[in-house]
Amino acid sequence: MAKFLKGNDLNAELEKIFEDAEYSIILISPYIKLHDRYKSSLLAKLENYDLDITVLFGKNEDDMSKSMKQDDFDFFKQFPNIEILHEKRLHAKYYANETKAILTSMNLYGFSQNNNIEAGILMERTPKGTFTGSNTLDYETWKYFERVLQQAELLFEKRPVFKKKKNILSSKKYLNSEIKIDKLSEFFNDKNYKKVFKNSTHKKEDISKNNIKSKTGYCIRTGKEIAFNIEKPMQYEAFKMWNKYKNPDFPEKYCHFSGEPSNGKTSVNKPILNKNWKKAKDLFKT
Repeated sequence: MAKFLKGNDLNAELEKIFEDAEYSIILISPYIKLHDRYKSSLLAKLENYDLDITVLFGKNEDDMSKSMKQDDFDFFKQFPNIEILHEKRLHAKYYANETKAILTSMNLYGFSQNNNIEAGILMERTPKGTFTGSNTLDYETWKYFERVLQQAELLFEKRPVFKKKKNILSSKKYLNSEIKIDKLSEFFNDKNYKKVFKNSTHKKEDISKNNIKSKTGYCIRTGKEIAFNIEKPMQYEAFKMWNKYKNPDFPEKYCHFSGEPSNGKTSVNKPILNKNWKKAKDLFKT
């Protein structure tokens, strides 16, 4: 059975797909920024570890945050049974549960839902449709998007863990959920790191950026080896501590160039001891 949707009817049916889902939710949209009412519908499913959620977003392979913000990723990753994928060529939009699906022009994006002229087709599977052939459109649509999902890059996967059954008749017991793959946290952590440090300029000492990627430096807070980069002179864990106060002149413990104790004479603004600046410039010059 197929039904044409537009305006508020389209939004309402999409919300019902979330509300009615018991075992499966599929969200395929190039751009994702969840409307509060959709978040509310999904949160009602938070304790359902049998509900398998699949999210595919696309475009902007060089900066995925332009297609899905960290807030939405943080929202999704709290669910116990979910995978998030990326396909750079994605333009189609498709939303489904185990019995209904919507093929539409509308991104899963608050602005699109509130402001754009959007339309879609609702497809619903019925027992009768199996015999009459009215389920064919839904089946063909799902088989197409199944192939799209198989070819997409898996960025995040979290799956439920159950206690082993004592026998066939015993019921399964949910223990927790384990993250199997998490490339998105790494991406957002690195992006936040770069964002904080991008304004830390060193105009007087122009060390070439073209030749520092393969060189070893040291975290100015822990002394541990990291890539040499005067714009990011800390390992990420140390950076998170520093980021609470964001004081670029706070005295640190080590020299980013040599790794030797600096006795508070280094900082984010000045990660290399004065005596080592010339050596650093000579070593990293092109």
